[in-house]
Amino acid sequence: MRKNLHITALLILLAAGARAQQDSVTNNTPSREGLYDSLWLRKRSFFPLPVLGYSQEKGLEIGAAMLYAFYTDNKNPDRSTRNSTINLIPAVTTEKQFKIDLKTNIWTRSNTWHFKSNLRYHNYPLYFFGIGDTTHYDNRSLVKNTRYKVQVEGERRVSGHFYAGASVLYQHDTYGSGDSKGIYTTVPLVDKEGGYVTFLGLTGIFDNRDNENFTRRGWWLKLNAAYAPAFLSKHPLFKLEAQGTHFIAFSRKSTLGFHGIFNSLQGDNLPFYLLPEMGNDQIMRGYYAGRYRNQNYLAGQAEYRYLVDPKMRIHIWFVDIKPKFALAAFAGTGTVFSNHDFRFGGFKPSYGAGIRYFYDENARLTIRIDYAVGEKRSGESRQKGLYLSLAEAF
Repeated sequence: MRKNLHITALLILLAAGARAQQDSVTNNTPSREGLYDSLWLRKRSFFPLPVLGYSQEKGLEIGAAMLYAFYTDNKNPDRSTRNSTINLIPAVTTEKQFKIDLKTNIWTRSNTWHFKSNLRYHNYPLYFFGIGDTTHYDNRSLVKNTRYKVQVEGERRVSGHFYAGASVLYQHDTYGSGDSKGIYTTVPLVDKEGGYVTFLGLTGIFDNRDNENFTRRGWWLKLNAAYAPAFLSKHPLFKLEAQGTHFIAFSRKSTLGFHGIFNSLQGDNLPFYLLPEMGNDQIMRGYYAGRYRNQNYLAGQAEYRYLVDPKMRIHIWFVDIKPKFALAAFAGTGTVFSNHDFRFGGFKPSYGAGIRYFYDENARLTIRIDYAVGEKRSGESRQKGLYLSLAEAF
């Protein structure tokens, strides 16, 4: 399974220097929105994160993650306004592969409007294992994939903690066999060589979290229903995405979070690459993304986080920080299944632990390192993964 190797010492040093530019909004009154009684101090921060990784399908990966965090209402600040972020992630590999992601997450004053976008291009191979929840590692095929993706979401607060909005997703994929081995060349698949789709959706959200980053209390529930009309897509399709989180703060240092997700794709012709997939760095950690895929995907997890504040100061050259960390332990389960073929026996385990470093304490922005393990199928090594990411899993 996928193995990621990352250099983390340099990240801490760069994080220390990333607390770059302070906005003009300060207040000496303790804030409920800050992390554990910190002052209401709003900062713009630019954080460059070098990325060095390795995986079977990509070889050595070299890139950078550049995160800019800011507030949209500095001229007329509201204490409740959440911080906004722009994240650019380009990377290349020794296998002549390339990817670039540009993500934005924008909150207006008082969180009245919320906008998200994701522009993505990638050109690199991946492993295809087949469809269903019983695929075998030895049957995998190396498949070439080129993808263009544009996703935009916007919601407005309509009442209290309720938001309503719309979404647009355009995706164009090209696929081809990267080798003559495995299952890809022998099984019939819809749009084996790729295709395009445009989903137009409506979204409803309930959100009363205390903070979007490193949440400690509150609910977040989202339902998105989207249709891909035939005149904008290769096939008419319908998809439903539902997910939710709930956080409970037991003390100033202890937090327990719950996260659930359900994805479903419906239609007469279902492209294999649009089928919901199990496994990523957010939920069902430890599984190669796409190792199991099918028409429906259901998963849930719980995560316990414990704040560690060593109350020490590190001052070396340009580095001047008072580091704070959090330890985490998580466990979950999930399954993929076709319509009318749901089985409790199909659920698979996911569990592990990790550490978080607060590189911007006031905005609760973290670097996250997790190690997770999953099921062990007969004749195979146990599935596992090491993840390094910006921000929490949920």
